[in-house]
Amino acid sequence: MKKTIKIDNYNRKILATLHLQADLTNIELAEKVNLSSSACFQRVKALKEAGYFRASHADVNLDQLCEHVLAYIEFTFDDNTAAMRRRFAGVIKDMPHIMDCMQLSGDVDYISLSCFPDIKALNAACTALSDNPALSIKHIKTRIVLDRAKWFLGYPLAHLKWIDDSSAP
Repeated sequence: MKKTIKIDNYNRKILATLHLQADLTNIELAEKVNLSSSACFQRVKALKEAGYFRASHADVNLDQLCEHVLAYIEFTFDDNTAAMRRRFAGVIKDMPHIMDCMQLSGDVDYISLSCFPDIKALNAACTALSDNPALSIKHIKTRIVLDRAKWFLGYPLAHLKWIDDSSAP
């Protein structure tokens, strides 16, 4: 079991800062959050050990690097039981082109953000999924991303209510 630590103002600042700037050195981070470098290091280590960081990523410029097709894929199922959802999650977990997948309320069961090398590969993946009888997929709808007006650059941590702080917005 992971150790639980208190998320005080310093830890909030550390999380919010590293969430958007994971490449900061410990000294740079310590300056930003107004701590000594050793205290900052110990807090970051404790936050990582407690599981508050899942991973660190670099935001690469995909348009500059390679040809690709971004698409949202909507999945609607005939059978939306827990067992079927587990099967679906198990299948897409092993598909690197499906980068994010969320269960929704309403008339669509799941939506995923995907990145394929081309339309042909996107269509092949959708066909393979819909042809899998174990998944009970009733309908797949793809929505090709034409342009991005805004891209996910991190959660709005400064504007969310922290679980251990009833005074946050």
